[in-house]
Amino acid sequence: MTSDTTPAVLRSTWVRRGRHRLHVRYRTGLGVPIVLLHGFPDSLHLYDRLLPHLNPDRAVVTFDFLGWGDSDKPAGYPYTATNQVGDIDAVIRQLGLERVVLVAHDASGPPAIDWALAHPDQVAGLVLLNTYYAAMLRVRPPEAIALYSTPILRVLARAVARRFAGFDRWLYTWQVGRFITDPQVRRTLVPEFYERFRPARPAFWRLNEDLIPTLIDRRRRVGRLRGFTAPVRIVFGADDPYLNVHVARDLAGRFPTADLHLIAGARHYVQVDEPRRVATLIESLA
Repeated sequence: MTSDTTPAVLRSTWVRRGRHRLHVRYRTGLGVPIVLLHGFPDSLHLYDRLLPHLNPDRAVVTFDFLGWGDSDKPAGYPYTATNQVGDIDAVIRQLGLERVVLVAHDASGPPAIDWALAHPDQVAGLVLLNTYYAAMLRVRPPEAIALYSTPILRVLARAVARRFAGFDRWLYTWQVGRFITDPQVRRTLVPEFYERFRPARPAFWRLNEDLIPTLIDRRRRVGRLRGFTAPVRIVFGADDPYLNVHVARDLAGRFPTADLHLIAGARHYVQVDEPRRVATLIESLA
């Protein structure tokens, strides 16, 4: 029996993304490969507590989007949800994955869903963890995301973050701390996550610029979700005040095959709060 802290044995490799490289961790094995996608301000380490609860013989892939984690961080690169679709495609193609179970969390929702809509025959299942696709009436952006995605305010926030490291750390610690239920887990993970986040701030800032245009653009496309017939599983931490139960129900109503799982006591980082339960729901989909 594994615990939440038992490390999963995965190999590391690199995938080319044009002139740049994506850092990938993977395990070959049985079943349709599970591809785990992180949002922002995160990296592939968001799934470290979940991985030990997957069948150790199950094929699994996780990677850092360009600009995050150990992937390349090219200066001036247009970090957008649309370009992240290309990151997903590069990993799946270059690893030779014929079919996948895509698992999206937070800001990886739009690129994951876009890739799934473009490649329906390659998607054995789609799992959506406290995420979104388009503008929704009941979504509440986290305070730091609202700050960095609002024109004028974001310019001031960036300047303060560059000048005052203590403010940057405080804001991150306060905001991300609200994503995790268990105080002990919060004390352990949030400082680790912050150290990985600091080099990724340019990607974070640029993706926040892209957030409102992405939400508006995907609103125009949301009708396409009704034509997606692969299995879809919506798994949300029910205590997330941001990407909340109303967002979960909205998403579930958009897909013809979706089933909905609201996990009481879990917040935004549902895969951190309830790793065993979330792993079971992912693995049992396909």
